[in-house]
Amino acid sequence: MIYTSGTTGRPKGVKRTRKPTLGEAFEYQSQMGRGYGLDGSGPHLITGPMYHAAPLLFAIYDQASGAPLVIMPRWDEREALRILAEREIAHTHMVPTMFVRLLRLPEEERAAFSAPGLSLVMHGAAPVSVPVKRRMIDWFGPILLEYWGATEGGVNTLARSEEWLAHPGTVGHVLPAFEVFARDDAGKRLPDGETGDLYCRHKKMAKVFEYHGAPEKTAEAHPEPHLFTIGDVGHVSEDGWVYLADRKSHMIITGGVNVYPAEVEQALQEHPAVADVAVFGIPDDEWGETVKAAIELVPGHEAGGLLERAILDFGREHLARYKVPRSIDFEARLPRHESGKLYTRKLRDPYWQGRDRKI
Repeated sequence: MIYTSGTTGRPKGVKRTRKPTLGEAFEYQSQMGRGYGLDGSGPHLITGPMYHAAPLLFAIYDQASGAPLVIMPRWDEREALRILAEREIAHTHMVPTMFVRLLRLPEEERAAFSAPGLSLVMHGAAPVSVPVKRRMIDWFGPILLEYWGATEGGVNTLARSEEWLAHPGTVGHVLPAFEVFARDDAGKRLPDGETGDLYCRHKKMAKVFEYHGAPEKTAEAHPEPHLFTIGDVGHVSEDGWVYLADRKSHMIITGGVNVYPAEVEQALQEHPAVADVAVFGIPDDEWGETVKAAIELVPGHEAGGLLERAILDFGREHLARYKVPRSIDFEARLPRHESGKLYTRKLRDPYWQGRDRKI
């Protein structure tokens, strides 16, 4: 049983449906892996913590077809490139933060990298900006496979590199076992293209998962049989491509307008001085909330008013004005989970102390 990471609250144990015998479980794992291209054809590199569903399960699926596993004790971009090349890694899983840090290596180091055996890099767990993904495909080749899903419901969509290039920004096309659609706050299904709370409907299983010892949370996640949500906001195109806006719990409401931090983070991440960024709402008596950014700088850049103005001006060039942060906190290091997720609440909560609400 895997526990959710707890980046937005207390971790919850997720119990999925299971096969009746060990043999059937192994065969299912192998079959699932082959569907993603994890066919056991070469070593699989584990880059993230194995208590996190994605690095663990994708590795298990590959191993079920015979792949040896190579485990990194901790993430380091230069070490990752060395292992990919020297151990002739065939498959791996990464998160977008790893892409950003790989792309920040000096150009001569990136140009020298060669791993002809590498045929599949799966990625998910957080949104990736369009420019970052384009640069990774240009560098690694069309071997990136993006997915959308969660510990609770597994993988719900897939986008191969060629498909993503034809539909930039998508997290994938809905898999045959699922139906995905958006709902408004009243639970009404929205037309294709409109943004709302994303729901998944499994075409066969009435209950895909349950939370261990928390029947009320299980019921909340399953408003009706076969239907479940994992708290993401986005839209589905007419031809079945899913696009994420953010997690609903991260949304900022400023002056009655919704701002999704992921969009702002992706824009600011493109500034050359920004190594990492977190965006969240802080209290404001006039606007309710205003947009705040916390930024970890690339070594060699000095925090201060001049750089803050430069980054905010950069934001105004790429975002609607109401989405641009009002101010920036420069942090030595952002509180990021080993799985790549940000503990944004550690940055946000101090601003809300002494208030009777958090939004």
